[in-house]
Amino acid sequence: MLRLFLREHAAFIVFQLLLVGFILMLYWLDGFRNTDTAIYSFIISLLLLGSFLGVRFAMRYRYYERLLSAPPNMEHALQREGRSPETVQTELYMQKLYRLYQYEVQSLYAGQTRHLQFINQWVHQMKTPLSVMHLLLQEPEELDKASIREEVDRLRAGLDTVLMNARLDTFEQDMQIEQVQLRGMVSEMVTENKRLFISRRVYPEIGIDERYQVATDRKWMKFIIGQLLTNAVKYTFEENKKLYIRASCLEGTITLSVQDEGIGIPPSDLPRVTKAFFTGENGRLSGESTGMGLYLAQEVCNRLGHELEITSSPGEGTTVSIVFPYQEQNVGGST
Repeated sequence: MLRLFLREHAAFIVFQLLLVGFILMLYWLDGFRNTDTAIYSFIISLLLLGSFLGVRFAMRYRYYERLLSAPPNMEHALQREGRSPETVQTELYMQKLYRLYQYEVQSLYAGQTRHLQFINQWVHQMKTPLSVMHLLLQEPEELDKASIREEVDRLRAGLDTVLMNARLDTFEQDMQIEQVQLRGMVSEMVTENKRLFISRRVYPEIGIDERYQVATDRKWMKFIIGQLLTNAVKYTFEENKKLYIRASCLEGTITLSVQDEGIGIPPSDLPRVTKAFFTGENGRLSGESTGMGLYLAQEVCNRLGHELEITSSPGEGTTVSIVFPYQEQNVGGST
């Protein structure tokens, strides 16, 4: 402990000795040649220096003791026992550092827990299409390819959701912003989900100006649109309903909306539908909800700088809108 103290104050001790020697040299050059007085002054300086260092060591003794001992726990290490301004400020800094460390650990733990819970739910839900395909393969009649395709599509959608959830942690490394033709991207996603529309007898109608282009990440935006289309069809239980996919532009801000004629969302559930793992009343009705679709859509929109807005009327349908901030393009005014 004393060695650590001396190492910390070595520069100060050397400076004091040099200062005393310099003052004595000035007196010597000025003609003051009394050796006894010079020795007395030097001894007094050493005594004063030693007294100062002794008092300082006594004040910092507990501080050095804590530095050189292994703390039994974090709370013991963060106890405030400093007396000097330096040690007090150091302890305050360590407490702020510990709070930052706690926040990062809790964030990592929450992310790991969320990922594990999602995987458990996903694995449980993937058993259903696998069981259906297994039963279809055991039937003696001719294989129902349409049913097999439907179950394969469910598996593919589930895998896409898992992959996107895993990539969310490295979103910035996987992001590529470009100008995307909105109608073409939406039409592509409608085509990819055509079997879903046909099986549920829901008919999509696209009303998007071909001139509309938005600055976004094409891959992530296709994933969001796919989630919105899937949710819209999933919660439209009646046949021969329509799904309206429209876009409008107001003062350069483009809004893409997906409006269904499904069962709608209860007002009590609406503020929480973008929370992770929240299924609500509708999720319990369908039995296929993981509570992650709108959560991932909200997270991706936030990171891309877009806004996700949801309005709904129970029994009438739901409208989910993606708002793209000001787009520098000529779209012919407002529509």
